[in-house]
Amino acid sequence: MSNPTAAIIVIGDEILSGRTKDKNIGWLAEQLFSQGIDLCEARVIPDIRATIINTVRHMSSEYDLVFTSGGIGPTHDDITTEAIAAAFDKPVIRHPDAEAVLLKHYANTDLEFNAARQKMADIPLGADLIDNPLSAAPGFILHNVHVLPGVPSILQAMFEGLRAKLPGGVMMTRITVQCSSGEGNIATIMERIQNEYDGISVGSYPWFKPGNFGTAVVVSGLDALIAGQAAEDIANAVLALGVTAHIVMPGDTA
Repeated sequence: MSNPTAAIIVIGDEILSGRTKDKNIGWLAEQLFSQGIDLCEARVIPDIRATIINTVRHMSSEYDLVFTSGGIGPTHDDITTEAIAAAFDKPVIRHPDAEAVLLKHYANTDLEFNAARQKMADIPLGADLIDNPLSAAPGFILHNVHVLPGVPSILQAMFEGLRAKLPGGVMMTRITVQCSSGEGNIATIMERIQNEYDGISVGSYPWFKPGNFGTAVVVSGLDALIAGQAAEDIANAVLALGVTAHIVMPGDTA
């Protein structure tokens, strides 16, 4: 049985312009991996309604789970909610539970619950709310699309509450073989291992230090035994070339 698949959509002109650096893709990727969910694609798109609609429709049809970040705040350019509703032909309503949470939140502050802030209670009809323990404004789930804010600390807190509701799979095993050789010298070894072992993938990541260089070969697979055998085969083949190689198991340090 294959793992659930997922995609991430980061929405925001500020990311594309470089004014804001995305911190959500990497963090979400780690969390999904720990859940046994395979992240297959991530996109960064602008605050353009048609682009959001088309991207959400495509991603939703291609993958089991979709996660969006950004564009659900109180300002005029926060159009994610309305665009995702339109992607599924749903109207946006003033959600009574979302409004009640926000009313309670702002009642304890000196901030006015004005029209802009009330906008954060607008949710697509039929969507389920995602609790926001930090700033109250909820996210939502519509079909298989999980809509989260762009602020990393808030996104992370909301995802933690969402985690138990997500489907899970088998967490992939990743084993690193540290080699004191350039990847060009061991390319044929990696290709052979990739072809000989079913269900594993082999990636290479060159590294450079003052006066030294090498390659971290990462073997990934759902079957820990097969991944371990493939990693050992790589290490032995590299050692046969007369250069050092050692296996770094998950949880160890290189």
